[in-house]
Amino acid sequence: MSDAAPERFDLILDNVTVVTPGQPVARDMAVAVRDGAIMRVAPRHQLGESLFDRRIDGRGGLLMPGLVNTHNHSPLMIVRGMVEDIGFAPAYTKGVPQGHWLSDEETLALSRLGLLEMIRFGCTSIVDYYRKPLALAKAAQEAGIRAFIGGRVMDVDTAALAEGRFQHDPALGEETLADNLTLISDWDGSNNGLIRCFYGPHAPDTVSRALFRQISDMAAKDGRQVHTHLAQSRMEIAHMQDREGMRSSDFLEDVGVLNERLVAAHCIFLEEDDVRKLGRAGIQVAHAPIGNASFGAAAPIADLREAGAHITLCTDTKSGDMFEAMRMALASARLRAKETFVFDAATVFDWATTGGAQALGIGQTVGRIEPGFRADLTLLDSRAPNLYPVVDGFGVIAHLGSGANVRTVICDGQVLIDDGRATWADEDEIIATAQSVADRLWQRARAA
Repeated sequence: MSDAAPERFDLILDNVTVVTPGQPVARDMAVAVRDGAIMRVAPRHQLGESLFDRRIDGRGGLLMPGLVNTHNHSPLMIVRGMVEDIGFAPAYTKGVPQGHWLSDEETLALSRLGLLEMIRFGCTSIVDYYRKPLALAKAAQEAGIRAFIGGRVMDVDTAALAEGRFQHDPALGEETLADNLTLISDWDGSNNGLIRCFYGPHAPDTVSRALFRQISDMAAKDGRQVHTHLAQSRMEIAHMQDREGMRSSDFLEDVGVLNERLVAAHCIFLEEDDVRKLGRAGIQVAHAPIGNASFGAAAPIADLREAGAHITLCTDTKSGDMFEAMRMALASARLRAKETFVFDAATVFDWATTGGAQALGIGQTVGRIEPGFRADLTLLDSRAPNLYPVVDGFGVIAHLGSGANVRTVICDGQVLIDDGRATWADEDEIIATAQSVADRLWQRARAA
């Protein structure tokens, strides 16, 4: 008989079914957390004598790594459900509220709503960048989420862009770059390292060669990631041919950002040699299948992956539901390839968890349910009929899961969603405040 004292943990998730990349589904398990890290993953009877500050009974429900959402602009909550019927992106669309209209407080209000949705739907790591990036960082700090934040840097006049005109605005470039640099100086590594900052040039067509080169030089010196949009529209491709005499991928290579530190969203309108070039560079692709499909497009993800690019998933603020993104990623790839079984559920589950973590440079500590990894965890509702019966776990999650199935969300050991409700804020107040912002700005858009 052992005289050893029982282990003590901050939190035990008991009676769970563990679904984690690369491992078979494990039933009747317990996961023990201490100091924000996963300490034990074991059959529940092995932890029966352990001491704990809190125990969460999973009732047999699916426990998965927290989802990693690699590209968003949370203040664009304001145009969701509207822009999908009139344009591919708000910055290029007349008649909708524009980012340069937003004050700091309005940006904060909308970002709070965007983060609430993503976290409620199981995300524990998110990428967010837009105008007023300090407000985005403040919202992320309040929520306690693992966040990668950038500023939307561009030197094309935003008002003209909504009218379909590309008008160079050097002052705007200086202002938005300064905001991005202030963000990095003030926020990088804050909130116990949960917040990290990157460079966020908007897109090849909205950032001049000189400004992109300036960002490239800074990124080369400090090793920081660059996040941008790439080949997201035919308009972008045509404009780059007119302005630079080359395609967008050639331009990014020319200015020095086409490498493994580039996270590029969309990557839709690519030629075969574009795909090979992006693959050779080993870029990180933030695949946004929901938003792409909303304007009738699908990225060549199978070709990009085969060429060597690394694939991640995002919702791009069109929806915070990464379960829907997994499902749409499968559907769009199969429709594009005209093959029934391009990719499978386990593949897109990996993109949404460990693949996203690896792309953001945290793959050694986030994205799996294993001892030593940070306790970023999402527990699904054991009473959700759409999640049963469970065979391998990946299938029901990717093909049938929903953000509405999420009951508990834990980031770095802290419970952010407890029995379906946020622990850090008044959800009713967040929704009401964001609605009032939307009402004001939509009234302005309709009067313009």
